[in-house]
Amino acid sequence: MPQVPQRLDASAVRAWCGFALRALGRAREEIDAINVYPVADGDTGTNLYLTVESATAAVEAVFAGHAALAGGKEAPGGPEALDGREALDGHEAVTGQVVSPGRVPEGPALADAVHAMAHGALIGARGNSGTILAQLLRGMAQVLAADSDATHTDGQGLRLALRRAADSARQAVVHPVEGTVLTVASAAADAASGAEGDCGAVARAAYEGARAALAATPGQLAVLERAGVVDAGGRGLVAVLGALVETFTGEAPAAAAVPVLAGHARVGADSGATGLHARLDAAVTEPLGELGEVGECADGTPAPEEGGPAFEVIYLLEAEDAAVARLRDRLDALGDSLVVVGGDGLWNVHVHVDDAGAAVEAGVEAGRPYRIRITHFGLDDAHTTGAGSRPVRERVERAVVAVVPGEGLAGLYAEAGATTVLARPGEPPASGELVEAVRRAHAREVVLLPNDAELRHTAAAAAEQARTEGVRVALIPTRSAVQGIAALAVHEPGRRFDEDVVAMTSAAGATRYAEVEVAERQSWTMAGICQAGDILGLIEGDVAVIGSDVTATAEAVLNRMLAAGGEMVTLVLGDEAPDTIAAHLESRVRESYLAVDTVVYRGGRQGALLLIGVE
Repeated sequence: MPQVPQRLDASAVRAWCGFALRALGRAREEIDAINVYPVADGDTGTNLYLTVESATAAVEAVFAGHAALAGGKEAPGGPEALDGREALDGHEAVTGQVVSPGRVPEGPALADAVHAMAHGALIGARGNSGTILAQLLRGMAQVLAADSDATHTDGQGLRLALRRAADSARQAVVHPVEGTVLTVASAAADAASGAEGDCGAVARAAYEGARAALAATPGQLAVLERAGVVDAGGRGLVAVLGALVETFTGEAPAAAAVPVLAGHARVGADSGATGLHARLDAAVTEPLGELGEVGECADGTPAPEEGGPAFEVIYLLEAEDAAVARLRDRLDALGDSLVVVGGDGLWNVHVHVDDAGAAVEAGVEAGRPYRIRITHFGLDDAHTTGAGSRPVRERVERAVVAVVPGEGLAGLYAEAGATTVLARPGEPPASGELVEAVRRAHAREVVLLPNDAELRHTAAAAAEQARTEGVRVALIPTRSAVQGIAALAVHEPGRRFDEDVVAMTSAAGATRYAEVEVAERQSWTMAGICQAGDILGLIEGDVAVIGSDVTATAEAVLNRMLAAGGEMVTLVLGDEAPDTIAAHLESRVRESYLAVDTVVYRGGRQGALLLIGVE
């Protein structure tokens, strides 16, 4: 048997996240399929997966930061070695721990790992189900990272953490309903509270309690009973708790069929997805008013009645507690399916409304909303129309899906007809987000533009997943948004797919790219040593120019690029770029390079001060 953690520590948190992500990856399609109400497209499994993927990435970042620091552990003397004060400052920045000078602990602290897990889940939460899971993880973190004399690394600590998780998630849902993931979480906490022994025993008790509660959910919600399925959000939580068992025992719980009602097709690993979807479609087409009681979302919030709100609005919000309390009341009056999770100044807000603008305005009044996502359920969703008259939305023939680094470029790409995925500085999208965007494009053929060299493998994984779902996907390995602009400029949906992909690939490959950014720290580069605050000009990913002035550095970069020839210069300005830089560079091109055109776009908060493309 492989070595397993004997107590709750950072390594156990890391292992749990990894096992949970794998478990949800395996169960995602099954969970999506049983998410039958209120929106018939079924995305609970995907939302849970993306939420845990974000939590996992945050935990891995803590370990990566610690490992980078540990490279200097017991650093030798000499001019290049870290002194004791530098080692202390660096480690505090990564983990918050205070350590003896010159020495780094063997691993991150438990508090750092659980805080990262909860924060990653909060900022990456998707849908009701992901938002509630984020609050469950936050509740656990509040116990496991508590600053007290009591130990939280044993079975007793895990029992307390599971109890806090269930209670805090229930409090986050404005109108909790039984028969949902909230019920499953409470049952897991109840079962854990009666368990004796180590973390493995407590985790197994919680898992078994959750499974029993999940099997009972159809008896608590008529909409589940009519469809013959269990609650989708609760099914996802059972998978996450199964991963917790595997973390502390080294053995995954025996795979079992998902409980369904007698007389219905079994939903499990051996049930066909096609038959399942067909049966669920039949269940959903029953008039919703005949269910006999008010249904609810598969994750704990009351379901809207027939003809409910048309939009799902989600955003992160920086706000004080008092302002959030007022926001809850305001949003509760605007719509339903309201879940507000978080704390300490950062919140994740989820609501279904008819007036999406009013929901966002309410967030502006409360604080600073950002990463705003508004989804129109559409005429083909049972949420907004009588399910019996639900039309089938036809797929378009071809679409382009592109990752873009700023809001300005997102608007530009969208105007050109592309489906966009926004990548903010330091927040690269996960493969699941790209798959979701491909689904959102709703096309038979998709051209995928990652627009970042580091996203190539992520995009390849997304393309492979989309192909398994019957979508023909071509990945063009664009390494910059300016290459994506060039590819999009020659995109012709009326051409044969292969011909279109070849033309777009050729245009992208013929575009050299560069960016101008500010150095964050001292480091060695291809152009020499740079200091924090220096202006860097990178051509094709390598530092070519180091300067102190943004405009002068950009001009030097542009001159180097045009020395090899060019017909078109594309400039994409970030929010922090000087106001005069575009006019200066345009003038420079006009005076020194005949027959070269320049086009300027506003990129918004894109990380780099300036993106440059030369075709």
